[in-house]
Amino acid sequence: MVSKESPIIIVGGGAFGLSTALHLSQDGYRNISIFEQDDQIPPRYSAANDLNKIVRAEYEDPFYTDLTLEAISAWKTPLFAPHFHQTGFLHCVSGNATEKAIATLKRFQESADRHPQLKPHVVPVEGRDAIRQWFWQADGQLLGWKGYMNQYDGYAHSGNALAAVYKVTRACGVRFFLGEQGAVSDIVYKNGKSIGIQTKNGRFHAAELVIVAAGAAVCNLVPELGIQVVAKSWSVAHVHLTDEETSALRGIPVTYARDLGFFFEPDPKTNLLKLCPMGAGYVNTDPATGVSHAPRSLEVSAFVPQDDELQIRRLLAHTLPNLASRPLVRKSLCWFADTKDSDFIIDYVPKTSSTVVVLSGDSGHGFKMFPIVGRWVKELLEAPDKKQQVARWQWKSLGTNDRKVNWGGDVSWRLGEPRELKDIQPGTVKL
Repeated sequence: MVSKESPIIIVGGGAFGLSTALHLSQDGYRNISIFEQDDQIPPRYSAANDLNKIVRAEYEDPFYTDLTLEAISAWKTPLFAPHFHQTGFLHCVSGNATEKAIATLKRFQESADRHPQLKPHVVPVEGRDAIRQWFWQADGQLLGWKGYMNQYDGYAHSGNALAAVYKVTRACGVRFFLGEQGAVSDIVYKNGKSIGIQTKNGRFHAAELVIVAAGAAVCNLVPELGIQVVAKSWSVAHVHLTDEETSALRGIPVTYARDLGFFFEPDPKTNLLKLCPMGAGYVNTDPATGVSHAPRSLEVSAFVPQDDELQIRRLLAHTLPNLASRPLVRKSLCWFADTKDSDFIIDYVPKTSSTVVVLSGDSGHGFKMFPIVGRWVKELLEAPDKKQQVARWQWKSLGTNDRKVNWGGDVSWRLGEPRELKDIQPGTVKL
């Protein structure tokens, strides 16, 4: 078991890495360093370097519902409260939704209705008039829309939340190595144990424990993961509004049409309305290993496929038709670490004598746990038997029969088949 004086290195300055540094430093761990390849926090490589992320409590799985309720309580504490906005979550399908989308929505609504803490906040909605009671600015036809409004949910300004935790952890003595100094090339081993890391500038940094929280790039440093984790991306785009338009949309709920996509209230500082189309996402598979890796260059992902742009415009045509033909700006693919069943991986890497921890598998729903995820790492480090007590977060040994093209496609809220980045991006994509 590492002591509170042991040198600990965290690879990755995104949500999972920062949360871990926060919880460890606040619990008296005094020798923590974060290594981040970008020269800024929040890092541009992190999925959490974003305007906002959904914070919704209802899951089909009560395990994650209860965890999210804990997280929402933490979002309401002084450090995180400025970045949490409890605007509600308007969760619907349109009249053209597939059976899978309708069934998934129904299971989410039933989950919220079953939970005593959420049920008082959930209201069923069907049709334009009912929806406009919660989102009166929606002047589209909303044909066939039905679902529910959960007033307990909302969103968090993720980029600002990361910046706030960065400031606090630095004040607690956490050291940050950024840019060239922070780009990790290898975990260094000796006699079956990690003794630290080497950065791409050739320097070695000693540590008794290395925690890899590298998001979609995790398999570059821990290839032993195999296909437990694959890099996947979804499209993100924005509409730039006027001051008046931003004011008019203040306080709208997170609006999610399960078959179309979702958007948030616009950011008052930038006047940007963020939109995401719904779909199965994109992977960047190495044909030799079957593992998808995030592209090493940010520029490679600075676009949105045409099909996704059309999906965004359909979403706006249903809801805010005056914006449906506006230019889309700040377009990109947002890469995250995906698992087969959307469970996180928080465990020691086997055969490293408990000197390397993997913290991964956000699977597109992990950011809402930002205030508490670091506590789970601390609990792992302090477990007397050095074992992950939550079975679903343990390291998994997968056989060759587990390799599949639509990795994560069995997760109910994923629609469609993922496509390869090389098939949607002109030119050659370097793995």
